[in-house]
Amino acid sequence: MVTIKAFNRWDCEGIALEDAGLRDYVTLTPVIVPKTGARYIGNRFHKSRIFIVERLINKLMIPGHRAKKHKLTSGHCTGKGQTVYTLVENAFTIVEQKMKQNPILVFVKGLEYACPREEIITIEYGGARYPKAVECAPQRRIDLALRHMVQGAYARSFNGKLGAAQCLADEIIGCYQLSPKSNAITKKFELERQADASR
Repeated sequence: MVTIKAFNRWDCEGIALEDAGLRDYVTLTPVIVPKTGARYIGNRFHKSRIFIVERLINKLMIPGHRAKKHKLTSGHCTGKGQTVYTLVENAFTIVEQKMKQNPILVFVKGLEYACPREEIITIEYGGARYPKAVECAPQRRIDLALRHMVQGAYARSFNGKLGAAQCLADEIIGCYQLSPKSNAITKKFELERQADASR
């Protein structure tokens, strides 16, 4: 039996998430070229069935809004799939060289650590607005963690000396090590602190 590996290099066997709430939303079935466009999924929850590395690639192509402004959309964010595919492969190679571990394992564990459990919403009651803490849905937890990882990597590489692949690798390693230098970990702690204060 032929074993399919991510990027035809890294095996995904034996990788599991400790957080039971995320297991159904993180797919670890590898594909050689993670660019399926979800065309084989066939239901409305297609995001959950896409290989998690492909979701990272999709997020790198459109990093999203920050403070209602679409920032950092030039440079690497051109929507060119092959450019981002190469960027992620190079970042995983750097992670493998630094950590001496399977980079898919490091990425998945880092993503799990970076997922916020709570966030705040604004409620208007009697003309006054006040924040309220709510639990974060599993799908949204993963989306937020991926967005914060990507935005942190692009912010560091924008007009900087380090390339995007190096910055993405540093962000993944930072999440894995729960480092405060990681944008995703910082955002997670900030969200949970705000939610805790608004109970």
